[in-house]
Amino acid sequence: MSDILITREDGDPKGRYAARIDGIDAVAEIEFTYPAPGIISAKHTRVPEVMGGRGVARALLDFMLEDARTNGFRIVPVCPYVRGQYAKHPEWADLFTTKPGEDP
Repeated sequence: MSDILITREDGDPKGRYAARIDGIDAVAEIEFTYPAPGIISAKHTRVPEVMGGRGVARALLDFMLEDARTNGFRIVPVCPYVRGQYAKHPEWADLFTTKPGEDP
């Protein structure tokens, strides 16, 4: 299986974590906005069908979590995928603005 390359692309007023795989002409992403200083709101996770079944969504989420740890921001889990994974991993609570399973 090819490696997944993930980057953070910042914009104004939103950004994204983008995942690419060599040989596949598609990009998966977690879109986010900046609702307040030190906070990003994870709005939507999208994985094109051609990239499905490769663990891309989880790789994007893991990258975002590590980015939050490294850079000291917290995440509002608006995206159903992010919120669902967080509900299964209460140990991530220090990285989020809500409790596990709680709607933002």
